[in-house]
Amino acid sequence: MKRKLLLGVGLAVILTLAGCGGSIKSSSTEDTQTNKHYPLTIKNYKKAEGGTTWEKKEQIFEKAPERIMANTRPAAELLLHLGLGDKIVGVGANFGAPDKAVEEEYSKLPILGDGYVGKEATLGTDPDIVIGRGGLFDNADWGVGTVDTLNEMGIHTYVLESSITGGTYDSVYKDIENLGKIFDVQDKAKSFIKQLKEKQNSITSKLANIEEEKTFALLFMTDPKEVSVFAAHGETFFHDAFRMVKLDNVFKNEKGEVSVEMLIEADPDVLIIPDWTTYNNSNPNDIKEALYANPKLSSMKAIKNKQIYAVDYNYMFGYGYNTIDGIEILAKEMYPDLFK
Repeated sequence: MKRKLLLGVGLAVILTLAGCGGSIKSSSTEDTQTNKHYPLTIKNYKKAEGGTTWEKKEQIFEKAPERIMANTRPAAELLLHLGLGDKIVGVGANFGAPDKAVEEEYSKLPILGDGYVGKEATLGTDPDIVIGRGGLFDNADWGVGTVDTLNEMGIHTYVLESSITGGTYDSVYKDIENLGKIFDVQDKAKSFIKQLKEKQNSITSKLANIEEEKTFALLFMTDPKEVSVFAAHGETFFHDAFRMVKLDNVFKNEKGEVSVEMLIEADPDVLIIPDWTTYNNSNPNDIKEALYANPKLSSMKAIKNKQIYAVDYNYMFGYGYNTIDGIEILAKEMYPDLFK
């Protein structure tokens, strides 16, 4: 009897251990699958304080960051598309056309300032990663701190490749892919890339039969009475975006200042002005009307043919995915018959 009891107990123990063994093995497998993604090395960039030359610098992640500071609105909106809103602890440069798809989520984020924010405000969010526009990674009052400075404090950085010299709209896809890896949300990254590429392909296909590439100049103006030309030399992302609508910056190789006389002599087909509506409630039509009425510019083709278009600042210099939205708006204005 005792022997049978012991045998029964022993069998129960064996069955219990077998059950636990299966459970432990499953748990171990899950842990391995979860942790095999990290440590993760991402090749990114840095530049010296006040510098202009970007150098490669690796960022090594032992796990997904938990507290994100985004230095511009477009950077924060990108993170929202990847489902990372609960990790955003601060947003700088709160201006520019909103992305309607994530506008409600964005309204709940902690905004640090309407303009560019400095290192003190950035560090005040206690971030473990700072993400965004490359030009803002500086120790100046308007900068979040250099990459080296932040890294030395134990804070990771991700400089958007679209925002550095050589960046193009294709760089946006690389940024989304990298951020998908950093936060282990690759499926959402792939889905968003697919969505953006479909929109880009739709625009380019509608404009495919336009063989003539028009020239343009950017008039960086806030005061209708003061004509100011921005050459945008070295702004590769800006130039690549406008090439989607068959526009070529007539001053792209000009390193110095561009005078009004140079503008008149170059006589571009199109003039682009920034739309500051979402920044200071100004009306771009006021600038258009002033330019059309300016006697000094009356001989220009763009003036005679009414070819002045306003584009939101963030669509031009936000270096983000939503530039495609601005390009689509511009394409519809320039070629309305092709988008009916």
